[in-house]
Amino acid sequence: MRVYVNHEPVELLPGMTVKHALIKAGMLGQIEAGRKVYDAWGNELGLGGALSAEMKIWVR
Repeated sequence: MRVYVNHEPVELLPGMTVKHALIKAGMLGQIEAGRKVYDAWGNELGLGGALSAEMKIWVR
């Protein structure tokens, strides 16, 4: 399935989490530095959060 991290497409297997998407996008280090992950509605997401196809998440 495809999700978008900061507008960049990331291909993942179904059932993978927010953390997997960040690892694949090379952005996990930003989370360790204190940034947070948000969905399209501005809700903060946990690293164990579920993803769905075409979901858009942002690291801010």
